[in-house]
Amino acid sequence: MKKNILIIFALLWSSMVIAQNDSAAVGRKRVAVVLSGGGAKGMAHIGVLKVLEKAGIPVDIVTGTSMGSIIGGLYAIGYNANALDSMVRVQDWGYVITDKEDLRNQSLNDRRKQYTYVFTTGMTIGKRDMNAGGFIKGKNLSELFQQLCTGYTDSLNFTQDLRIPFACVATDIIDNSEVDFHSGRLPQAMRASMAIPAAFSPVRIGDMVLVDGGLKNNYPADIAREMGADIIIGVTVQGAPKVAENMGGTMSILSQIIDVNCKNKYDENLAITDLHLQVDTKGYGSASFSPAAIDTLIRRGEELAMRHWDDIIALKKRIGIDESFRPTILHPLRPRVMTEKQRVIEFAFENMTPQAERFLRQKFHLQKIDSIDARLEQELTTSMRIDLFYQTAECRLIPEGNGVRVILSAGNRKSVQLHAGVRFDTEEYAAVQLGLDIPLKTSIPMNSDVTLRLGKRMMARCDLTIHPRSFTRPTLSYAFSRNDVDVYINGDRDYNILYNQFQAQFTPINFDLRHFNLQMGLRWDFMHYRNKLGSESSKQVLLKNEHFISYCARVEYNSEDNWNFPTHGARFKAEYAYVTNNFAKLNEREADGSKVGKKAGMSDVRANWRMSFPISSRFTFQPMLYGRMLFGSIIPPVFGNTIGGDWFRHYVEQQMPFAGIGKIEYVDHQFVAAQLQAQQRIGDNNYILFRVAGAQQADQVKKLLDYRTLLGVQVAYYYNTLFGPMGATLGYSNRTKKPYFFLNLGYEF
Repeated sequence: MKKNILIIFALLWSSMVIAQNDSAAVGRKRVAVVLSGGGAKGMAHIGVLKVLEKAGIPVDIVTGTSMGSIIGGLYAIGYNANALDSMVRVQDWGYVITDKEDLRNQSLNDRRKQYTYVFTTGMTIGKRDMNAGGFIKGKNLSELFQQLCTGYTDSLNFTQDLRIPFACVATDIIDNSEVDFHSGRLPQAMRASMAIPAAFSPVRIGDMVLVDGGLKNNYPADIAREMGADIIIGVTVQGAPKVAENMGGTMSILSQIIDVNCKNKYDENLAITDLHLQVDTKGYGSASFSPAAIDTLIRRGEELAMRHWDDIIALKKRIGIDESFRPTILHPLRPRVMTEKQRVIEFAFENMTPQAERFLRQKFHLQKIDSIDARLEQELTTSMRIDLFYQTAECRLIPEGNGVRVILSAGNRKSVQLHAGVRFDTEEYAAVQLGLDIPLKTSIPMNSDVTLRLGKRMMARCDLTIHPRSFTRPTLSYAFSRNDVDVYINGDRDYNILYNQFQAQFTPINFDLRHFNLQMGLRWDFMHYRNKLGSESSKQVLLKNEHFISYCARVEYNSEDNWNFPTHGARFKAEYAYVTNNFAKLNEREADGSKVGKKAGMSDVRANWRMSFPISSRFTFQPMLYGRMLFGSIIPPVFGNTIGGDWFRHYVEQQMPFAGIGKIEYVDHQFVAAQLQAQQRIGDNNYILFRVAGAQQADQVKKLLDYRTLLGVQVAYYYNTLFGPMGATLGYSNRTKKPYFFLNLGYEF
């Protein structure tokens, strides 16, 4: 009751304030702020708005194009300049301007894919994809606009229903006409206005196919005048015109074509502008969304406006207000965003099958839910894309009475999700990995995941996963791999093994959550050895074609904030496998390979645990414990412990990393190790890593401390790019007694 009284009081106060502002507007001229397009360079608009607020300039109309439409639209619904500043700084723009899924709401397996592939796109086969037409479909941008415009997502009159009258511009490429949005759905209008051709898919409304409004009217001062503006304050972020010497590549030529088209109406609109502020954005482009670039661009906008402070104050006289005038109220810190739960009147569904609607109702128990917050909204849209395979998903909240009507709207169903990854290193040279996620049209959601790796290690794998309403996802898998492995002893190559591995696995228990994964199942392996070349000592390693049947269990937890360079969080994985030939025991063999009897199966126990402790915003300590122990009277050589390299399971499944050792080396059946890593970030994406590791090995657990300790050190430099980590490693160990150099370009797979 008390909360409702406060809300009513706030509404009454807002009405009084609006009335006061309307009274203040009587007898003075109406002021419009016009914001140009320019991609990331448009962040400078926020700096200018800060100064206009500081100077007490009333804003009665806002118009904008592209990024100007985004900044202007949010300003029109109530975000003041400080709120906009905070909002753009906290966004993960590397995620927002792509079609990647939100890692915060993904399972561990889905997150792993994000850090394996450099390219992912959805395709619809068999019918035309109406969301196609650009490298980026823009689903994350659309979702962001939906969230930021909560309360203003229904069809509205932008002149009457927003806090400040607003308009933005798009281009209809069907007839090359200018489309001015004075009404409609605000998030959709903003998304259409910034749909850069080829980069972002166009927005389709009726018979119109809409792209970036900058192609027709990049600085819409004329629209502000048509809306009744007497005084126009305009902000542009375009750089100096290019000359022939500046155009030496494809991107510069494409940029020039867009810039030339953006000159439409530009000079005429400048002529009707009362105060024109052109921000210097030299050194930055339309895609400069890094934190440092955003900070600089906002600051440049603010500094430019402050240099025109006298002009801004003088403008107040022309407006018809005193220099000391301040608007009774600017805008609240933010509009009606979903900071608290809102009462749900009804859940409604658009463009979804009855089976999909029933799936969501049962999975989230919607019949029992009477309120919604931002987290539930995100979970619903994520499930629509991940579990139900819709390319786009939207959750709209329509105010109705004392609550909201929740509309869950879906786009086209995915037919194929294509992934592509590429890497280069000094061990395997070039490698390519392709993935296809194929949703199946079944009553219970199912998908097939096909993976193909080309390179020195070749692999083909197919996983069939069922997505029931519970968290478990039963999986059936089959894989073929061709392995070409060099085995070293004390840093010198001893022999090479070329073999094929066939593997089938059924995992009925598969709980795949955000930070946690539990799997239990049955696995079959067949090893077909094609060739072995090496020294005389390598002949003691008996390798005969053989199959194995294993009972497997694995638990994994990962709360790290970054897959490759975490600064906080923990990673833990423990696995157990009981390996047999016939579901119960293992065959014992003589040196010639003949069977002489059966004994109990082999137990394979392995675990690794890493934690990150931030010492400062740039320096992190990361201790890690790991090991693998094999128990049983028979230990097949193919399952023997190996160490070397930077990653677990990179060349062979039983591989464990060890600082200073780059090649695969066999160690005893009982192996435990500890590693301490220091991680220093330099700038935004440069990392220096220092590792020191120690390990004990023995043929029996009780003898682990009887042998010499393995020691290794390693220093590395990496640059974190959109294509994966790129850098070099230099290491040394007392086992190999020689330096080891490794160069890596791309994500690990």
